[in-house]
Amino acid sequence: MKKSRRIELLAPAGNMEKLKIAVLYGADAVYFAGPAYGLRAFAPNFTWSELSEAVSFCHQHGVKAYVTVNIFAHNQDLQELPNYLTHLQQSGVDAIIVSDPGVLSVVQEVTPDLEIHLSTQANTTNKLAARFWQQAGVKRIVLARELTGTEVQEIAEANPGLELEIFVHGAMCMAYSGRCLLSKFLTGRDANKGECAQVCRWNFALMEEKRPGEYFPVEQDQQGTYILNSQDLCLLEYLPQLVEAGVSSFKIEGRMKSAYYVAVVTKVWREAIDAYLANPAEFQVKPEWLEELVKVSHRPYTTGFWASADGRPREALTHTQTSKYNRNYDFVGFVTAVNPETVEFTVEARNHIDYGDCLEIIGPQGAIQRLTFSLDRVNTNAVFNLSYRDLPRTPVVGSLLRRARPS
Repeated sequence: MKKSRRIELLAPAGNMEKLKIAVLYGADAVYFAGPAYGLRAFAPNFTWSELSEAVSFCHQHGVKAYVTVNIFAHNQDLQELPNYLTHLQQSGVDAIIVSDPGVLSVVQEVTPDLEIHLSTQANTTNKLAARFWQQAGVKRIVLARELTGTEVQEIAEANPGLELEIFVHGAMCMAYSGRCLLSKFLTGRDANKGECAQVCRWNFALMEEKRPGEYFPVEQDQQGTYILNSQDLCLLEYLPQLVEAGVSSFKIEGRMKSAYYVAVVTKVWREAIDAYLANPAEFQVKPEWLEELVKVSHRPYTTGFWASADGRPREALTHTQTSKYNRNYDFVGFVTAVNPETVEFTVEARNHIDYGDCLEIIGPQGAIQRLTFSLDRVNTNAVFNLSYRDLPRTPVVGSLLRRARPS
C-alpha cells in the first residue's frame, strides 16, 4: 500500500443540517438525493435550490458532493431524466451514483462530462463485471456488500485505475445488495424506487396452510420472531485490511439517521483513518472509538461477509429477538453560537433537559467534555445559554450535547 494513496470518508446527508454536520465532523465527501430518482424517497432530500447550496457549501470546505440517481427506472421514469441530469450538472455536483444501465446511457448522452459511480444496487461481485462497468464509462464502483475481503482485493488487482467503494458502517438490507421485492409485494411501496417500507423488520410467524388463522412461532416465543431483521455493519476492526485490499472510499450508511448519528460515526471513522495513515504499522482500534459507536442508535453490530473465507458470514447477520434499535444515549442539544465576551455558548434543545442532568459535549475534534446542567428544565426547541468557563475547551458551533439513558 502506498502511503500517499488517499482514502476517502464518504458520509450520508439526508438533509442540509446533516450535510453540514458530516462536513464539519470530517467527511471527505457526502452523498445525497435531489428531488427525484434517489433510493430514499422518504428522506427530506434536497430541492434544487438546496442542492445548489449544498454543493457550494461542500466545495467551500474542500468536500465532494455525490448525488444519487440510482432507482431502477421504468419507461415512464426516463421522460424527465435528461432535464434532471442537466440540472445536476449545472449545480456542479462532483459525481452521480447510478445503478440502471439505461440511466447510465442517458447520462453519457446528455451529460457526458458527469463523473459516474455505480451503486451497490448493481450487485457487482466479480472482477469481470467490474471491468465491464469500467469500460462502459464508470469511474467508481460501490461493490456488493456480500463480498469477502479476498474477493475485493482480487477485483482491485484485476482492475487498476478503477476506484472501489464499499459500505463500512450502518444498516444492511436482507436482500442481495438491497434488491428487494418484499415491500412492493406486501405494501405496494417499491424499494427499488426509494419507497421501502422495511417489511424485513416486521415480526413474522408461521401459519398452517389448512387451518387459516392458526399461527405457529418460528422459535419458542409466542410473540413470533424477526427472522429477516439484519444487524448493522461495522468494519472498523478491519480498517487496515480495507486499505490494503484497495478500497479507496469508505462509505457510511444512514441518510435516514439523525444528525447525531452522522456526527458520531463520521468523527470515529475520521479519527481512525487518520490514525492509520499516520502510522499503519502500529495502528490499533482504540476502545473509545468502539464505545462511541455503541452510543448512537444501532442494532447489534456484525462484520458481515468481509472476514469470510468461504463466502459464509463469520457471525450471524440477523437479530431475531427484536427489530428495535439499541439507544443508550439521547441527543439533547446543538451548539449554535459561542460568545467569548460572556464566556457562554448557545444551545438549541433537541430534547428536554432537566436540572442536574449529566451531559456530554461532543465536538468535531478533541475528547468528550462533561458538564452538569445547572438550569431549570428546558423543553425541545428551547434556546438557552450555558457557561463554558469551567470546561477544558471552548465548544465550537456544531458541537452536540447528549445524555445517557437510565440503565
